[in-house]
Amino acid sequence: MSAVPALLHSPLNHSIVQIAREKGLMEVNIHDLHDYSTDKHHKVDDTPYGGGPGMVLSAQPVFSCVQALQEQTHYDEILFMAPDGIPFDQYEANKLSILDRVIIICGHYKGIDHRVREHLVTKEYSIGDYVLSGGELPALVIVDAVARLIPGVLGDAVSALEDSFQDHLLDCETYTRPSVFNGWEVPKVLLSGDHSNIREWRHQNALERTKRLRPDLYRKFLNEQ
Repeated sequence: MSAVPALLHSPLNHSIVQIAREKGLMEVNIHDLHDYSTDKHHKVDDTPYGGGPGMVLSAQPVFSCVQALQEQTHYDEILFMAPDGIPFDQYEANKLSILDRVIIICGHYKGIDHRVREHLVTKEYSIGDYVLSGGELPALVIVDAVARLIPGVLGDAVSALEDSFQDHLLDCETYTRPSVFNGWEVPKVLLSGDHSNIREWRHQNALERTKRLRPDLYRKFLNEQ
């Protein structure tokens, strides 16, 4: 649900998410909070108590929208995108991918009436330590990350399992034709046809890249071995 639903339409109608929706493997519905406002002008925001700049997303349209949805079916989680939420990572994406239904509340403006977070939201996520204009882009990140984990969405059933971060490792380097470009050659092992050696090279390459680029992830990997 969003106060600016137009921000969501295009990304949800392309690429992996579009494939998931067309296959009937994922259903995504966009709800305009203005449709649930009881204000005569359908306002969904107001000035903050105590003064200060910016506008705050009101509690009433959010509660009314969630109530209307819950009257139709059960939802496993009600998510809110917030800079002070827990970091959204591959582990969290995996957990969400096995749920049946979730609601994502996209904040906007300066903030959201805290009573929404206090009495309605069940889990809060952040996609990074920076501020965006609203929760629409973070919500799209979650939808995309979850979509590729749903069985049958990707053409290769094991593709998502080999993505970066699945085992606290970055993905290995990848190459395609031609084998020589501007004098730069593809590693010979990838051209060998020896699948055992290729798997070993990819694993070692992933280890090396993670250790060099993300030592924090590498430590997690070592701790779980």
